[in-house]
Amino acid sequence: MRPTSDFSDALRDSLPLLVALVPFGAVYGAFAVSSGLSVTQTLGFSLIVYAGASQFLALQLIGVGSPLWAVLVAVFAINARHILYSASVGRHLQRFSGPAKAAAFFLLVDPSFAAAEARAARGSLGKTYYFTFALALYVGWALASLAGAVFGGLIDDPRRYGLDFAIPVYFLAQTMAFRARDGFWIVAGVSALVAILAAATLGPPWHVTLGGLAGVAVAALRAGRRGAAA
Repeated sequence: MRPTSDFSDALRDSLPLLVALVPFGAVYGAFAVSSGLSVTQTLGFSLIVYAGASQFLALQLIGVGSPLWAVLVAVFAINARHILYSASVGRHLQRFSGPAKAAAFFLLVDPSFAAAEARAARGSLGKTYYFTFALALYVGWALASLAGAVFGGLIDDPRRYGLDFAIPVYFLAQTMAFRARDGFWIVAGVSALVAILAAATLGPPWHVTLGGLAGVAVAALRAGRRGAAA
């Protein structure tokens, strides 16, 4: 694919995500300042950590006086799914240099993972597409955090408009793009069942990681059986 096509495609694909991401970044910024962070600390948190759910969780735990080890364990639990993300996306980064891979993994969040996998399934995943898409979200999140920190008092609850549902719907749509692959429904079904059971018994955020691991295990088992048969 031409770099210009990759660039324009990435911008087009990122715009719907920004519609949902920007309000939540602004809410985070407002929440961080109300929790005692300065505007500079709020922006730095978004630039360095860059994990929306973890940032909210960390602020909530700090706000109730949780010890540092509890904050770290909780953040690790909610971000454990990124181990699976990096293992999967890493297969498509053979042409990336070492520093480029490190930057790609730093920018790897839920939407960029889904977009990278979908792009790779349609052909090849190039640097232009990946970094344009990922940086659009990164810059959007940082600017939204800054706006929320500065103008937090003007922000209303985004859930009133259903914006909190936009990212899960996007991720589901990207997942369904792979439904024609052999074994998709078995892998997806087992993953969903384990996630539901984990949510009902252990609660979030473990259901995300355990559901993903169950899907990976089923896919690996199927691949092993096919290899043995061959």
